[in-house]
Amino acid sequence: MSGSSETGIELAVEGAHKRDAGRGIARLPESVRSELGVLSGSPVVVEGDRMTVVKVWPGDEEGATVRIDSDTRANAGVNIGDTVTVRAGSVTEATEITIQPMAPLPGAEEYERMVRTRLVDQMVQADERTHIDGLGTFLVRATSPDGPVRVTDGTNVTLLPPSDESGSGESKSGAAGPNEQTNAQIANPDTDVSYEDIGGLDEELDRIREMIEMPLSEPEEFRKLGIDPPSGVLMHGPPGTGKTLIARAVANEVDAYFDTISGPEIVSKYKGESEERLREAFERAEENAPSILFVDEIDSIAGSRDEDADMENRVVAQLLTLMDGLEDRGRVVVIGATNRVDAVDPALRRGGRFDREIEIGVPDEGGRREILDVHTRDMPIHEDVDLDRIAAQTHGFVGADLASLTTEAAMAALRAEREDSEVRGEDFDEALATVEPSAMREYVAESPAVSFDDVGGLPEVKQTLTEAIEWPLEYGDLFSATKTDPPSGILMYGPPGTGKTLLARAIAGESDVNFIHVAGPEIMDRYVGESEEAVRELFERARQTAPSIIFLDEIDAIASHRGQGNEVTERVVSQLLAELDGITENPNLVVLAATNRRDMIDDALLRPGRLEQHVEVPNPDHDAREAILAVHTEGKPVAEDVSLSDLAAETEGFSGAELEAVVREASMLAIREAAEEMGPAEASERADEVTIGAEHFERALERERER
Repeated sequence: MSGSSETGIELAVEGAHKRDAGRGIARLPESVRSELGVLSGSPVVVEGDRMTVVKVWPGDEEGATVRIDSDTRANAGVNIGDTVTVRAGSVTEATEITIQPMAPLPGAEEYERMVRTRLVDQMVQADERTHIDGLGTFLVRATSPDGPVRVTDGTNVTLLPPSDESGSGESKSGAAGPNEQTNAQIANPDTDVSYEDIGGLDEELDRIREMIEMPLSEPEEFRKLGIDPPSGVLMHGPPGTGKTLIARAVANEVDAYFDTISGPEIVSKYKGESEERLREAFERAEENAPSILFVDEIDSIAGSRDEDADMENRVVAQLLTLMDGLEDRGRVVVIGATNRVDAVDPALRRGGRFDREIEIGVPDEGGRREILDVHTRDMPIHEDVDLDRIAAQTHGFVGADLASLTTEAAMAALRAEREDSEVRGEDFDEALATVEPSAMREYVAESPAVSFDDVGGLPEVKQTLTEAIEWPLEYGDLFSATKTDPPSGILMYGPPGTGKTLLARAIAGESDVNFIHVAGPEIMDRYVGESEEAVRELFERARQTAPSIIFLDEIDAIASHRGQGNEVTERVVSQLLAELDGITENPNLVVLAATNRRDMIDDALLRPGRLEQHVEVPNPDHDAREAILAVHTEGKPVAEDVSLSDLAAETEGFSGAELEAVVREASMLAIREAAEEMGPAEASERADEVTIGAEHFERALERERER
């Protein structure tokens, strides 16, 4: 290649960072840059099956690796894990280039201007792919001069209409030369997804690549070991976590034919038609091998068989037969996806069929940060947008939720009609108020905006809750170092109205975790198995959206003593015991329960390892009552003749709820007096003159005592 160095360094290919995708850069460790003698922004040649030129950027790690995105990997003819030779290169300024979008663009002239502007400073050469921010991937058809060039402000850019071949849907199998390669990559536009488009699932992607990429690209390696390559992979997890996206990315990265069949689309009311559709899909996959057959919502056609479901039984039997009969084993891989893995027939989940099962779970904070990087990399965001803060606030959000969040933030920016088109922090705050984690919608997970400042008194109870819930999250290393398990469950007990529910919401607000409030009676169902299923589902969703607090209010309604003849309660208690035993190893999941009848709860639930910490929430003493009154009168127009200390002394034996009721009643009395003296118009004008006096509180106290 003209101007390139004669020597080079062999490096292992790794995927690009999420925000680097489409930028035409190669991140190299400092030691490699020094050996090659290149600086940031310099051109380097990356040579695999083919040669391409990209810009150097500093790598944030050491080792013999180069990080490049999917476009660069395709241009060099390599996959992740392959070895490439990297050497210093050079480029000339382009006088003219001709490019063609891989997908249709709106015909407005504005888009042509955007293409020209955003191509500046990119390094390209003919028959390669290049990404343009906000517009997608383009094919470089010709350059002048030939060879690698850099686009400048003076480059004449010719934009061709999209090629008809971009939607042909033909097989991408077979060897491809430089000209053929790019067309092959766009033969199936549905698979134009790369590993850089998937955030927060690096471990899962590594496992899937191991089970799918190697069988498709190097099946002979399995033959050498005398074993059959895997024929199927079953991905399971909550909706929106990226199962379909992973399947498309793998197909694109290995240059394989990709066909999707949706479970419900297979089903037909005519006998034999469902099985015929399945057979046709498998035949197409075998004809176009190497290929990936993706069966979405597989549980809808492959549920557990029973005597009363003739059609479902026939479809499952056909699927079993097809998977057992794959002749080109290793060159055809079946990927199934479901969010109800337990509903899939056990016969499909054995070796030789779906050999591997991979859970695609809800991402953690680091994963959410990566996903936000993916969805904002083409978005003009203001410097006040803190993606780390957003990632920390979005517990339980799956990839689809975060995509909705960024879209909603962009829509908020559009509605604001600012002079600039940047998305700001306030736009994300507005979006956060409207988008909630989809995995928890049926349980209304929330992050309460309540803190301990809203709870008067009870310092010992607050300290106990802080140590049991906040400390394991903030001081996890201390618990590990001392080999101490944090409490898995806490029972708050005390008279009605003492603030147990408010305390639960407050500790969730203090620790910034998901809060799932379930009243005991809501779980009970008269049908056999439904109540236990509700408990199982509740804990499963809480695990998926951890860190979470499950708050079981009125737990005595579902966990009374066994042996008293109530079969539903006995089954629910047994299920609760099993679930509580299963969360001891998960410090990100805590169960809080509340009751005013501790003596009614089954003893097995109250032992260590379950609801092991018992916290009494008593009626408040004098100081606590004064603090509670201060909370409820804050911001109110209370007259100077009102003494909260005297009120606290007069309310001996009152609960927090009763004190709140006294303040509310006193406020209503003041409003009633003003309303009787003035009409609506005058009341609006003189509203700031209304005060809540000592006489209002005295009358409110009398009414509360009469109840």
